[in-house]
Amino acid sequence: MAQTPADARAAEGRRRQGARIWWTSVGLALFGIFPGLARLLIELAGGNPEATGTAATRLPLIVHGVSGTLFAVLGAFQFPTALRRGHRTWHRRTGRLLVPLGLTAAVSAIWLTLFYSHLHDSGALLSMFRLTFASALAASIVMAFAAIRRRDIARHREWMIRAYALGLGASTQIFTLGFGQAIFGDNQTSTALLTGAAWMINLAIAEWVIRSRFNRRPPHVAAVVVQQRQRQANTRIAPLTDRIP
Repeated sequence: MAQTPADARAAEGRRRQGARIWWTSVGLALFGIFPGLARLLIELAGGNPEATGTAATRLPLIVHGVSGTLFAVLGAFQFPTALRRGHRTWHRRTGRLLVPLGLTAAVSAIWLTLFYSHLHDSGALLSMFRLTFASALAASIVMAFAAIRRRDIARHREWMIRAYALGLGASTQIFTLGFGQAIFGDNQTSTALLTGAAWMINLAIAEWVIRSRFNRRPPHVAAVVVQQRQRQANTRIAPLTDRIP
C-alpha cells in the first residue's frame, strides 16, 4: 500500500524525535561525566582534601565515584533504546547493570555521609540532604525494578527518570555551587542549600518530563492513530455498502 502524505509526515516526525532524543542522551552522558572530571583535575592539582589517606580508606569514595559516573553515562542511553524495538536487548541488559550501579552509588553515598571523616565537618543540614536524596535514589531504583517485574512499563519509566535525575545531582551541583557561592558566599548553610537545590532542580525537571512528555501522545502519533481507526471503520463499512441494491 502506497504511503500517504500524512504517513510520510508522521514518519518524518518520528525520525526527528528519535534524533533529538539521541542527541539529548549524548548531552546527558557528557553532563554526567563532569563530576568525575572535576575531581580528577582537582586531585591532579593537589587541592582535594578527600584524596588524602590510604587506598583502603579512600575505597568507598572511589566506589561511589565510579558507580555514580557509570550510572549517569549508561543511564543516558536508556531513553532512546527504550523507544526502539531493535535496541530492546541493549536496554534490558544495560538495565540489569544500572540497578546494582545505582544502588551502589546510593549506599556508598550514605556510608560516606555517616562514616567518612572528611565529610563530618559538612554540617548537619548538608548531611541530612545527602542521606535523604541518597535514600530517595535507592528507593526510586527499587520501585522501578518492582514495576518492571510487574510488566508495568509506564511506572518503571517514571521511577527510572526520577532515579536518573537524582543520579545527576553531582553534575548539577557543579553549577549551583559554582554560581551560588559566588553570589551568596561559601559557608556551611549556603553550601548545604545550594547542594540540595541541585537535587530539587533535577527532580523538578524529571517531573516535568514525566507529566508533559510521557503522559500524552505527540501530535503526529495522535494523527496516525485517528487515521488508522478511520481506515478500519471504512473497511468494516465497505462490505455492507456493496450489498445495498
